[in-house]
Amino acid sequence: MNNNDLFEITNEPIRVEEVTNKVIRREAGAVTTFIGTVREFTRGRRTLYLEYDAYISMAEKKLAQIGEEISVRWPEAKTAITHRIGRLDISEAAVVIAVSTPHRKDAYAANEYAIERIKQIVPIWKKEHWEDGEMWIGDQLETKQYATGQPEEEDLK
Repeated sequence: MNNNDLFEITNEPIRVEEVTNKVIRREAGAVTTFIGTVREFTRGRRTLYLEYDAYISMAEKKLAQIGEEISVRWPEAKTAITHRIGRLDISEAAVVIAVSTPHRKDAYAANEYAIERIKQIVPIWKKEHWEDGEMWIGDQLETKQYATGQPEEEDLK
């Protein structure tokens, strides 16, 4: 299985079992799976749905980079990450991260590392649709807003 199979952006619903199966192996005694879903309330505002967009080729490269970073920190880890773009309704999976390691502590730690790094470096952004309005939220840390619905060139560096 190559990196293109392990790290992907999709506009289809994510099949959790498919992502998890990518990291299951005989030497792994632990598999952790993180499922990031669309929540209904954010900072007291009711969300109706989200729209995710991404610079797909760069996002997949950054997901693979996170996998490499995990391999350096946890050499026995195997990681798969799938992030969805497009319209997502409440409770739908936006991201699934699966990590396998020989021991559970490393699997938990590597999985948490992955979601934090996704928020820091992967060029994915979202439009929040609330009962009383909508807004494109920039980076995953929600520190920027994209008025045009996509980042400017300097935001992708």
